[in-house]
Amino acid sequence: MSNIIPHQFLVDRKERNIKNNHNSLVVWFTGLSGSGKSTIANLVEERLFKKNIQAFSLDGDNIRTGLNKGLGFSEEDRYENLRRIAEVSKLFIESGTVVVASFISPLIKDRLRVKEIVGHENFIEIFVNTSLEECERRDIKGLYKKARTGEIPNFTGISAPYESPENPDIEIRTEEVTEKLAVEQIMRFLEKKLKI
Repeated sequence: MSNIIPHQFLVDRKERNIKNNHNSLVVWFTGLSGSGKSTIANLVEERLFKKNIQAFSLDGDNIRTGLNKGLGFSEEDRYENLRRIAEVSKLFIESGTVVVASFISPLIKDRLRVKEIVGHENFIEIFVNTSLEECERRDIKGLYKKARTGEIPNFTGISAPYESPENPDIEIRTEEVTEKLAVEQIMRFLEKKLKI
């Protein structure tokens, strides 16, 4: 590591943010599988795009088919999965982009690590709070059924823990609000954060 010297680039984040006319940061959606976080995150990215905000989505399933293809779901692999995502998010922030990240990210300590990597001031945590019962009822991908029969080990909410955020920036209770209202709430919050 002693022979690695970071390169100093001629164009920095501040200049990119000024050119884009908005700040760059990470909007981190966390919640159980089936909570609706990817759906809401996708709608938020679309709204940002329509407002000419440079935004890009990172989603759990998509990342695990490429960058993190070889990782499993042990606590160690989950940690490494999120560490890599945090480092990629940090690069996007430097590029002047708003990262819309949707990951179960079940442990508080791992989300704190992401926050440390990208910078506390660059991290917005959105807790998509949906009960386990409702997530199981939806079971869009059939994962809970498989987890209950033991086909999927280390499944969050069934055989692995989910630790709810203690002080999220935004909490969305999907059993009480519509997707449209959730997006409006998030956008109102983001508009303040995105101003240069």
